[in-house]
Amino acid sequence: MVPEVNLLDCLYIPLGLLTAPVWMRKRREGWEQRFGHVAEMFDDSNFGPDRPRILLHSVSVGEVNALRAIVPILATDAEVFVSVTTDTGLARAQSLFEGTGHVHIVRYPLDCSWMVDRFLDLVCPDVVALVELEVWPNFIKRCVKRSIPIGIINGRLSERSFKGYRKIRPLLRPTFARLSFACVQDEDYATRIGSMGVPEDRIRITGTMKWDSISTAPLHEPSERAQAIASEMGVDLGRPIVVAGSTGPTEELLMHESVPADVQLIIAPRKTERFEEASAMVPGAIRRSSGVRAPEGTTRFILDTIGELSSVFELADIVVMGRSFNDQFGSDPIEPAALGKPVIIGTRYGDFESSVGLLRSVNGIRIETRESLSSAISELLRAPDQRRAMGESARSCVRDQQGASAEHARELMGRVKRA
Repeated sequence: MVPEVNLLDCLYIPLGLLTAPVWMRKRREGWEQRFGHVAEMFDDSNFGPDRPRILLHSVSVGEVNALRAIVPILATDAEVFVSVTTDTGLARAQSLFEGTGHVHIVRYPLDCSWMVDRFLDLVCPDVVALVELEVWPNFIKRCVKRSIPIGIINGRLSERSFKGYRKIRPLLRPTFARLSFACVQDEDYATRIGSMGVPEDRIRITGTMKWDSISTAPLHEPSERAQAIASEMGVDLGRPIVVAGSTGPTEELLMHESVPADVQLIIAPRKTERFEEASAMVPGAIRRSSGVRAPEGTTRFILDTIGELSSVFELADIVVMGRSFNDQFGSDPIEPAALGKPVIIGTRYGDFESSVGLLRSVNGIRIETRESLSSAISELLRAPDQRRAMGESARSCVRDQQGASAEHARELMGRVKRA
């Protein structure tokens, strides 16, 4: 059978060929699944006949992490499909949810109409939730054609991204207008998403699920997994530890130079393809992937593995969030804040204005420049009481913001019942 092809498909195909030299530089797996062939990724023979199917689409690691609380809630009454775009996101979803009853991990299809149709024929969702903001025109249009409610949960549209979207607003407005609902994190995001075409009566402010992603129970000592990672790497838990999470270009060298030479520094680059580059910037650093236990007295470590940063945050006396001292607009500080860690972030945190603003309002985070980072770290290392106060304020802030996951779950189950 010849697949149905629309105008958008005719645009995607030459665009894909023109941009192939760029996207082929990155090694990507699962191409057959990206074409919509995902049946091998789940077994529908075990599905309960009366259980609805809910599809949660997340792009990569950050969006997958935001699902940690909502997936178990939904899985009590539904078959939950978590679709992911990137390889790292897929690995993270598998580490979090694989083996969990009624939860299935699949790759998200490319946005060609026949690939989307193939995917929807296999997954058969009763409702679709796009995590944060991932609006592909064909996918949304095909869901609407099948009368599948589709909308946004944990919605966000930063000022920077909005400037880009606004340039092509006439092209995107019909796609946004097709969304059945938009559950967004705050008033600013609601205004921006509304201006893209989502009708006002379909927008609700429900907060962010990332506040729910981790327990805020006091951490008296690192978990067994965190201690095992420290032991395997040769990290001394009796000495100060600074963890630099989700670092970007130039930041590994900045962290190396800003943390005193006798203080242990664990650097976790954000992108897997930068592991070699990051290691080259930090002389003598021991890489986690090497399997080598560092000699006594080693103070520089590279965490070049997937899915272990959450545990390594538990080891920290101070956490520095990367991608905020260059031009990449920040990394999410909520996870270390929930652990009660004193967090430092750079001045370029535009993608996380809301969470940083809330933490800053209770003195639960410090904002520093590249020039002031070294003195800020040294100051906090000398002030355990200040670190403790920052951590407690941060944990309380996270606790006060929790509850969005349950609210989103009620929204989705309500959509299923109305479908």
